[in-house]
Amino acid sequence: MSDTLQTEIAAEIAANTILVYGKGTKDAPRCGFTLETIEFFNHFGYPFEVIDVLENMEKREALAEMTNWPTLPKVFIGGTFYGDTDILGPMAQSGELQTVLRNAFGADAQPKTTINLR
Repeated sequence: MSDTLQTEIAAEIAANTILVYGKGTKDAPRCGFTLETIEFFNHFGYPFEVIDVLENMEKREALAEMTNWPTLPKVFIGGTFYGDTDILGPMAQSGELQTVLRNAFGADAQPKTTINLR
């Protein structure tokens, strides 16, 4: 992995408390697993970012090497790699994920404001 790519990935992880590397974006997921991960994090109410690495094979390979996790999506919380919803789902069921999120953000999530346009 090039130093430039390693620096880029480190900066992205540092800039986002919850970061998902996936296929597509938050607004336009291009894979069912990425969509599942977006829906999963929408449930918790914390801000998160999705970075599309579908077309960037060099970054995908670097992330796989860095995490020892071959598939997408890849989720980082507070700079720590957690895998994907196969790992995070059971963590949520046990309450462990909520603790990780509170610690990462320093507070409970604020409810999302919903605007009814009817």
